[in-house]
Amino acid sequence: METLTKVSEEEYLLLESQATFKSEYHAGEVVAMAGAQRNHNLVIANLMFLLGLCLRRKCRIFPSDMLLKLPECEKYVYPDVMIICGEEKLEIRKGIDVLLNPAIVIEVLSESTAHYDRDEKLRCYLTLESLKECWLIDSEKAEIISYKRSLNNNDEWIMYINKNINEKIKIGECEIDIQEIYLDTRLK
Repeated sequence: METLTKVSEEEYLLLESQATFKSEYHAGEVVAMAGAQRNHNLVIANLMFLLGLCLRRKCRIFPSDMLLKLPECEKYVYPDVMIICGEEKLEIRKGIDVLLNPAIVIEVLSESTAHYDRDEKLRCYLTLESLKECWLIDSEKAEIISYKRSLNNNDEWIMYINKNINEKIKIGECEIDIQEIYLDTRLK
């Protein structure tokens, strides 16, 4: 990701509405997004397909072209996958739909973004009141980390790590074979 210039939130949204490429907003900085590699794209496609089969007519699944506002961190980002069940809260800013209340966010990690996604971006996602689950899925090796909001304490998150490709995981109400997430990828 390459930082271009400092701008206001309104200037960013105007630029983004006219742009031919996606950028994120990080507290005054506009950060151009790089294209994704083969494994990254396959994992997202596999997830969209599997989740779509499970959640059809129950929830909405958004790919990485839906902008998400993270007000606590003064960020606008494009998560790889977002799921919302129930009422959808959107802001329409400068002609752009901005989602405010995902229940589940999934980031597919690539070598160039893994540190940022696991650290700063994750902390920002966990500030969303609507969020129930946040998933970090490595695109290069079978490693999946999930954060699930505690049922007993809304401020507590429980982390799970799965490195066994022969198991299943449960994203929301969807039980998914990990092998299916990594179908046709080349893992290390």
